[in-house]
Amino acid sequence: MKQWSDLDDFQSFIDTGGMVEPVDDMPDEYRNEVFRFIEFHANSELMGGLTERDWIPRAPGLRLKQIFLAKTQDEIGHAHLLYMVAADMGVKNRTEMLEDLYDGRSRFHNVFHYQAVTWADQIAIAYLVDAAALASQRSVFANCTYGPYKRVLKRIVAEEGFHMRHGEEMLLRLAEGTDIQRQMFQEALNRWWLPSVQLFGPDSPENDPLLRWKIKTERNEDLRHAYVQQYVPLLQGYGFEIPDPDLRQVDGQWLIGDIDWEPLKATMRNGGPDSRRRIETAANNWADTAWVRESLAAAVDRTQREAAA
Repeated sequence: MKQWSDLDDFQSFIDTGGMVEPVDDMPDEYRNEVFRFIEFHANSELMGGLTERDWIPRAPGLRLKQIFLAKTQDEIGHAHLLYMVAADMGVKNRTEMLEDLYDGRSRFHNVFHYQAVTWADQIAIAYLVDAAALASQRSVFANCTYGPYKRVLKRIVAEEGFHMRHGEEMLLRLAEGTDIQRQMFQEALNRWWLPSVQLFGPDSPENDPLLRWKIKTERNEDLRHAYVQQYVPLLQGYGFEIPDPDLRQVDGQWLIGDIDWEPLKATMRNGGPDSRRRIETAANNWADTAWVRESLAAAVDRTQREAAA
């Protein structure tokens, strides 16, 4: 178990490439900040998986139904891996984290507070949202100083890469399809471009502790800028219009219009267009399956009593 005399000593350990493990006597400031970050990631994976699940019966064709079954399984699996990592930090256990999520006391990514209106929205989510999430996760994975999080991200980043490639495949099908299909995607792009760009969040604060402690390696605005440079020309190359009247190119760099962050702040307080339905659906599922958890807990308790007898 590693110990540090004070925050400066701990910061020196971080700055020289140190890796923190759950058994270490980490500062409370680090423990709480990293825990909140991982809990937020776990909540987002869970709510994202429920978004995919909604479309399994509506996916056009058996192959896509199978793909969305697998993708749902991936996302829920990511959530539970992350909940385990977060629980090991000793701030809250898995049940407490889930109950906080279902009671609206904790948060998840903005993109899962909006409704997927048509099948083209699911393609926009797979193409735009998964790519933005992957960019954020790679930034964390690169030099993450919390060992369990870095190790579990290796699997998550690999699987999210497959999800993004699937989004590319589906988009190409629509881009090469009928005028109606192309119009469907343009309308979906109009709905999802801004939420995808906002996924990175407002500009990072000057002294962001997640950057200082090397949980993240890039500032929000840098990740957002790199995302815009990649996806503006790609979407335009497919023949679609970016829904930003202030989009312009300056010295070879794509610049987007100013973002009004107030609607995002309301969304992140669970006040988004589809927040209530999504949280209520998840909470009802949790309540409906209480008997399973209670039965398992009783079985474990009985086994432990028999072993002790």
